[in-house]
Amino acid sequence: MLRVLILGGTGDAAELAARVATISGIEAIASLAGRTREPSTPVGNYRIGGFGGVAGLVDYLHRMQIDILIDATHPFANQMSFNAADAAAEVGIPRLLLNRPAWEKKQGDVWVEVENVTDAATALESQAQRVFLTVGRQELSAFAHLQDIWFLMRMIDQPNPDAIVPPGVLLCDRGPFALENEREILIQNRIDAIVSKNSGGDATYPKIIAARELGVKVVMINRPAIPQGEQVADVESAVAWLVDKIKELTGGKPDGDKTTTP
Repeated sequence: MLRVLILGGTGDAAELAARVATISGIEAIASLAGRTREPSTPVGNYRIGGFGGVAGLVDYLHRMQIDILIDATHPFANQMSFNAADAAAEVGIPRLLLNRPAWEKKQGDVWVEVENVTDAATALESQAQRVFLTVGRQELSAFAHLQDIWFLMRMIDQPNPDAIVPPGVLLCDRGPFALENEREILIQNRIDAIVSKNSGGDATYPKIIAARELGVKVVMINRPAIPQGEQVADVESAVAWLVDKIKELTGGKPDGDKTTTP
């Protein structure tokens, strides 16, 4: 029995955990960072919480006798990705990064591309009056000094009571979001700019489509750097990689493998 640790936090990770659960001879453990108060728990075994840096992750990999590590964290959780790369290298186990493609600018998009939330806040100064802020509750303080701008702030959980937030309204909701919903939000709230991380994927892309249709500016935060190593762009490819890696480690397909050609 091989053990696979899936570092999660995305819909892709949950889908991958469900797919891996169908492969006989594999025991998968999904790990969630615990940043949301009521996370969507994946199929099968899972844990919630951090590891305590590279050393803590190395200890966990040894203690749980993990054979393969798949990093399916959020594209902006790059510190965890670098920790995973360092820990897997130290322990000497295969590691895969599931890195879904970033959104690409299309005809009709009005994007201002920036490198971080601080630059995003600067890009709004004197350029927007009503902003749809979709960067998560942990990044709100970067915009709190913009007192002349009204913000509609969407996040999964309410910020902590002592959090510093910009002026406006909090909207707690969890994707995926429909295009009709996003279009209505922009129109009803007279939004003239969106701030978004370039997370990729389908769940939150409708707001970008709605902005394109309505001519709304998008301040797009580019992705941070990721560690080098093997990577794939989707769950299907991750399953195929895992099946191949199992063959390498076991000298053949696990007995009773229920997985057909990915």
